[in-house]
Amino acid sequence: MPFDTTASANAAFAAAQRARVLTLSTTAFTLLFAVWLMLGMLSIKIKPELGLSDGQLYNLTIAAILSGSLLRLQFGVWTDRYGGRRVMTALILFTVLPTLLVSRVTTYSELLICAVLYGIAGNSFSVGIAWNAAWFPREKQGTALGIFGAGNVGASITKLFGPFLIAAVPAAGFLDGLVPGGWRFVPVVYTSLLLLLAAAVWFLAPREDRTPARGRALSELVVPLKHSRVWEYSLHYTVVFGAYVALSSVLPQYYFDTYGRDLAARLALDQRLIADFDTIRGLKGDAFTTYTAANPQVKADLDHLTRWIGLLTAICFVFPASLLRPVGGWLSDRFSASGVMAAVFWGLIASGIVLSLPLGLNVWGFTSALFLLGVGMGVGKASVYKMIPDHFPRDVGAVGGLVGLLGALGGVILPLAWVAIPGSTFPALLVLSMLSAAWFASSAMLVRNGVCLSPSYGADSQPAVPLRVDG
Repeated sequence: MPFDTTASANAAFAAAQRARVLTLSTTAFTLLFAVWLMLGMLSIKIKPELGLSDGQLYNLTIAAILSGSLLRLQFGVWTDRYGGRRVMTALILFTVLPTLLVSRVTTYSELLICAVLYGIAGNSFSVGIAWNAAWFPREKQGTALGIFGAGNVGASITKLFGPFLIAAVPAAGFLDGLVPGGWRFVPVVYTSLLLLLAAAVWFLAPREDRTPARGRALSELVVPLKHSRVWEYSLHYTVVFGAYVALSSVLPQYYFDTYGRDLAARLALDQRLIADFDTIRGLKGDAFTTYTAANPQVKADLDHLTRWIGLLTAICFVFPASLLRPVGGWLSDRFSASGVMAAVFWGLIASGIVLSLPLGLNVWGFTSALFLLGVGMGVGKASVYKMIPDHFPRDVGAVGGLVGLLGALGGVILPLAWVAIPGSTFPALLVLSMLSAAWFASSAMLVRNGVCLSPSYGADSQPAVPLRVDG
């Protein structure tokens, strides 16, 4: 009986520790993801104020995405070696200063430097994946990683709350401008939250962290990367995550440019805004400021239109593409990750066809198809990352880091393709989805024919060495 009581107490204590890791990592990822992609919504205000061109706006987006992508493999390895508590806290603290400096920029060059530095926040995904995989047993990893991955919803925070903060805070700010107003108030809020979050992660996370890769040579950690499944999963993740990042960054401006006039008319906004929409859209810098100062009703309606665009982007794309990730993880645990992924591809291709063909969709038709696309991405992101511990149980940090790196790079490559080929936003995504689905189907056929596409860790596919702890 004492043995049973002790075992039960130990199990409860371990479950409580896992819950703390999951809660803190998900909260951290949500906020850091919001910081990583904050320019997506703020660009509607920043572009005319700083007089940015479309090319400069894409450069800023790409700089932040690259910075949050290229180090994902290394951050995954560091987490497996040194523990998620240490690595996540350090990452949050590094992000604080460049986030604050965004509120003070006056030129494109200054904003570009800040984007490169605060963009490091995007690497928090690899940290959280490796941290949670080290703490959760295999039968619960799909659900845990799905819940953590729902932190992608951070992309909607600026879209939902940014326009309201901008409208609520006086343009002059507070304390004689020490705390700036307008769009500049948003990064100040994020800075304060980052400081609180760093303290929470450091003081509330389990001090005896799990470090499964401690003592293993880097050459051993990267051996699994030679297997074809790693690169296949990277392409799948490019479709469900890289494209999600790219669309989250450009959708507010896409909505404004493509459906802004239609939406303004449906919202019964000022007739001058509707009649002069193309002219207003082309104004930059002082010309935009002068026009809105002379037409206060147009300025007020532009703010109202911006809030609606933020709501549509968040609720009809970011939410399903983020909040359904736990559902995808649960389905992958309950059934199989590969079966869920097959269904995802059907949904992605169907919505991609609707969005790519010249069907003359109005704003509500477009938004409905976009919602279906978001559902597929949300479920698909979880199923991809459930397949990683299924096939690479000892190397989740390295494999998950590389898959995350290459997937996130899709968030860079796709916008470049969209700029190079006007009108290719959704056709390019459709082609990529079809190529990924073809690779998925061919791999399934090879496995059925007895071909091994991933390393063997033994019959039970559990780690061959016990997990170490690092206090």
